[in-house]
Amino acid sequence: MNKINCIIIEDEPLALEKTSDFVSKIPFLNLAATFDNALSGLAYLNSNKVDLLFLDINMDELTGIDLLESTRINSEVIITTAYQEYALKGYELRITDYLLKPFTFNRFLQAANKAQENLNNRQAASPPEFIFVKTENRLEKVLLNEIIFIEGMRDYRRIHTGTRKIMTLQNFSEFEKIIPSTMLCRVHKSFMVAINKIESIERSRIKIGDELIPISDTYKDAFFQLVNYRA
Repeated sequence: MNKINCIIIEDEPLALEKTSDFVSKIPFLNLAATFDNALSGLAYLNSNKVDLLFLDINMDELTGIDLLESTRINSEVIITTAYQEYALKGYELRITDYLLKPFTFNRFLQAANKAQENLNNRQAASPPEFIFVKTENRLEKVLLNEIIFIEGMRDYRRIHTGTRKIMTLQNFSEFEKIIPSTMLCRVHKSFMVAINKIESIERSRIKIGDELIPISDTYKDAFFQLVNYRA
């Protein structure tokens, strides 16, 4: 993968300088920004793509643990702290590694390599961006992020996008095998819906645009578990 964009949140000037120096020595790391408090770092995380976060724990106003508990962090997280007692809590929050100050460059490199490996694995497991569906006498490319829902119509399935409707003989089982349920989820024997296109859910119905799509008992539990996970 390309260089890993990282930031440092550290309120001790000397520790910040040391971590920044270690980052500069690793070719696959790119230091995008540094912060001396968690609130400024959190604001940056909410508006910028960050691959890796080096995070101190003991800071005023908002601690590193508070930050991890208060928002969903998609970055890899390496904790840097002088306090060993937070290690268990850190791993409960699924951090990448826990560096106990004072740490050596070799130990820092091990943590960075672990973050790189995790990011590479995530990238390799990325969902497909498109599928090809059989329609009439051709295979037609459909971008997954354009699909709103798929509707069953006897022997056919109708794929609804924002600009077109595509009829295909491919069945729901085929779609479920090639499209992750986190993107397109089966909610009824006759419907699959795009999770990110859902506008609201009321009782056993999903609202997408002008459509009200039923949720059947067969798929209800799995669907609501998925929605709760993403919430």
